[in-house]
Amino acid sequence: MEIQYYFIIGVLVIAFLLSGIRIIRPTHRGLIERLGKYSKYANPGFHWIIPGIEKLYRVNTTEQMVDAQPQEIITNDNLNASVDAQVYFKVNMDEESVKSSQYNVDNYQWQIVNLARTTLRNIIGTLTLKSANSERGKINAELHKTLCDETKSWGIDIVRTELKQIDPPSDVQETMNKVVKAENEKIAAIDYATAAETSADGTKRSKIKEAEGFKRSKILHAEGEAEAIKLVNEAADKYFIGNAQILKKLETLEIAFKDNAKIVVPTGSDLVNVIGEMAGILPIEKKKNKE
Repeated sequence: MEIQYYFIIGVLVIAFLLSGIRIIRPTHRGLIERLGKYSKYANPGFHWIIPGIEKLYRVNTTEQMVDAQPQEIITNDNLNASVDAQVYFKVNMDEESVKSSQYNVDNYQWQIVNLARTTLRNIIGTLTLKSANSERGKINAELHKTLCDETKSWGIDIVRTELKQIDPPSDVQETMNKVVKAENEKIAAIDYATAAETSADGTKRSKIKEAEGFKRSKILHAEGEAEAIKLVNEAADKYFIGNAQILKKLETLEIAFKDNAKIVVPTGSDLVNVIGEMAGILPIEKKKNKE
């Protein structure tokens, strides 16, 4: 009987000791309470508490996320917008912060969700739907600041806030899509007109360059002919200075022959000698006037 009695006592003692074992992971911190009163802070590792007298509360100190859940908010231009946001936070690892997260606020996750929803209504209610969509960064910044201010005594660090959506009613969304489509078509038409104008301008400049080149070539050709005439005149003045009248007569004769005209040439004139030379006939000597 005594052996059984001691065995039972031993089993109960072992069970009592085992029931008081607590293990805290590196991602958590613990608060040990004795008879409902805070006793000590528990870091990661092995801990033993007195069963029935002490109790350990584990607190997650890693970064967490809560969804504020979609809600209908009336904007400043009297439109119902469906708004949703996410809040990322973590409980600080020091003892005072862990204690504050448990003793200064009841269920901090639920409180963060409600605080975020209220803050979003206050912010977006002062904005139009268009400005709310274009100022998401500003809304995130104001939401983050408000949450940080309100949770200072909770031992919580608000890491960041993300505005997930600001969706207008379906009929408003359809109208906005039509406006965006029309604006895109307008931009495309303007781009096409600009491209066509640029192409026409390029063609115009090309034609101008071509005309200028043609004009320049004509000028150069005329200048070349003028220079050639000048050289011929200079040569005629230098080498044919005594035969200028004869040359003029030959030119007149050439034109007359070309048109088959009949020309009467006086006998014994210089022009006859010139024509004879052109025909390969010896020049006719002038008869000396008899005294």
